[in-house]
Amino acid sequence: MMKQKEYMEQISALAKSCVENGKIDLELYQKYDVQRGLRDKNGNGVLAGLTKVSKIEAFQVVDGKKTPCDGRLFYRGYNIRELIRGEVQGHRYGFEEVAYLLLFSKLPTEEELENFRRALAFCRKLPTNFTRDVIMKAPSRDIMNSLSKCILTLASYDLHASDISVENVLRQCMMLISTMPMMAVYSYHAYNHYERDGSMYIHRPDPKLSTAENFLRMLRPDMEYTSLEAHVLDMALILHMEHGGGNNSTFTTHVVTSSGTDTYATIASALSSLKGPKHGGANIKVVEMIKDLKKKVKDVTDEAQVEEYLRKLLHKEAFDRKGLIYGMGHAIYSTSDPRAEVFKSFVQQLSEEKHREKDFALYSMIERLGPKVIMEERKIYKGVSANVDFYSGFVYSMLDIPEELFTPMFAIARIVGWSAHRIEELINVDKIIRPAYMSVMDEREYVGLEDR
Repeated sequence: MMKQKEYMEQISALAKSCVENGKIDLELYQKYDVQRGLRDKNGNGVLAGLTKVSKIEAFQVVDGKKTPCDGRLFYRGYNIRELIRGEVQGHRYGFEEVAYLLLFSKLPTEEELENFRRALAFCRKLPTNFTRDVIMKAPSRDIMNSLSKCILTLASYDLHASDISVENVLRQCMMLISTMPMMAVYSYHAYNHYERDGSMYIHRPDPKLSTAENFLRMLRPDMEYTSLEAHVLDMALILHMEHGGGNNSTFTTHVVTSSGTDTYATIASALSSLKGPKHGGANIKVVEMIKDLKKKVKDVTDEAQVEEYLRKLLHKEAFDRKGLIYGMGHAIYSTSDPRAEVFKSFVQQLSEEKHREKDFALYSMIERLGPKVIMEERKIYKGVSANVDFYSGFVYSMLDIPEELFTPMFAIARIVGWSAHRIEELINVDKIIRPAYMSVMDEREYVGLEDR
């Protein structure tokens, strides 16, 4: 019988074999003009489809030359800044209104919006004993895994789980949009209770409240929150709701949808993509980086000391030694990320309510110094700016949202965009997405076991 130590030694040796025998010469990618990561040599994504859900603008063509410009994000043709401004001026919560826009390609009338809110409230319930039998069983610190488990299990309760007609998929998507916050919060409380010996709170959502209000109500022991807190969270959810068709989790949604599979499998696949640290986990890294900075820098108000720490980050001499200033730079935006700029307009107000003005000053300093240091150290001239992750983790921490829920917060918002893209794929494309891979292996003669 194999012992544990022997087993792990064997796994270690086999892993080394995987790496040694599985490497592909990087020059072959250039030789055969293969775009690694579906990106060309300039970092532009390979065109893989068409969409009317959203649009990102980061460049303008001036005199035939591609020139970086302030980033702009559009949902169904509407500038995200204008959508946020409309919610603020109207003193209303906008998550449901913008979700309606993304799903149905139009801004709702008052009557349409009220009916949509009532429909979401009607969907905002889990099957009988689901919380006890599914969420509380085998809780995990990784709430994204818990969400995937919950969503896949919900398929067992759906008599029409495999029906991919637009009407049925819309029903399923609206139900998942409504219940995702519940499943995330309940999964966290189960983990906090069973794994960290904390108290258990299972508060029911209020059908009269918005998604943002209900999230804070269910998360907090006393169910209390301020109007500013709920409005800032609502705005954060809107900003994270959608971001073009080319991001990893949305592309996953298109790929998996094209196979003809059900909604539950599709959303679980998108979740699995989003939980990767290269996609949805960056806001946690920003918070952890700031914590490390506060430990290593004696005076966080001294720009010279903070700048020295940032240079150490880039030289792989600080924090996780990955050579990154987290929250800085974006695959598409260069001059500015419009989501980060909208975020910042609310962050200062919230930091004053939470008495964290010093933290806001530090974040603002890093936002100003970071691009300068990166361009000097990396010789990058296209422009670098703070991205949406830079401020979102700070916002969530001020809202007393535990770090285990940072990436699930992203999912709670982005499921709206995934749903819109899933429906778009079902309506417009009837072919399975099947990219080509060129084989670069050599043929070999088979050798019998006794002669190897």
